[in-house]
Amino acid sequence: MSRKLQLTLAAVAVIVTKPALLLGNPDDPASSTDQTISELEPADQKEMGWQIVNDGVMGGLSKGNIEFADGVMKFWGILSLENNGGFSLAETRKLNLDLSNDLGILLRVRGDGRTFSIRLKSDARFRNMPVSFAGELPTTKGEWQQVKVPFSSFKGGFRGRNLPDAVLDTSQIQQLGIILGDKQAGPFQIEVDWIRTYGKGQGKND
Repeated sequence: MSRKLQLTLAAVAVIVTKPALLLGNPDDPASSTDQTISELEPADQKEMGWQIVNDGVMGGLSKGNIEFADGVMKFWGILSLENNGGFSLAETRKLNLDLSNDLGILLRVRGDGRTFSIRLKSDARFRNMPVSFAGELPTTKGEWQQVKVPFSSFKGGFRGRNLPDAVLDTSQIQQLGIILGDKQAGPFQIEVDWIRTYGKGQGKND
């Protein structure tokens, strides 16, 4: 058994989610964890190909950074609202994940109290460009938490435009990211211990 798994099993989890989705409820089909997306160990880091995308692509001045140490990813920087900016994103390379047997994303994180978002891309397109689907990832300052982000909560969008009719196909997940765009200028930080799924089945991971 790996060191991380031993620590995870021994940890007392603090859950931030809807009451119906609390871990440990034996009557709730969403109470068990299923497949691993990334444990953020060195091999996973290379495989996932994490990179930073800041609002500089649109003229903004936000700065984000990522680093890895002891199986934890740290994503931090400064959010700026100048020049119509206001986001920083840590995202993977292109993936090929089938999460259709699961109910959502489960992460172990330690944040700064700000609400980040999990961002997914599937095969959905708008004007021949990928639609981004975002689900809220709340944090409590300085506390390690397990947070569930149900697939049912993800909302589609494209470059700031809401796309309420866009459909997230969880059998065709092509990219995953963590983004901050809460319209609050200033420093931010979140640490991620692992990223998994939860739900009714094992799913498939290519």
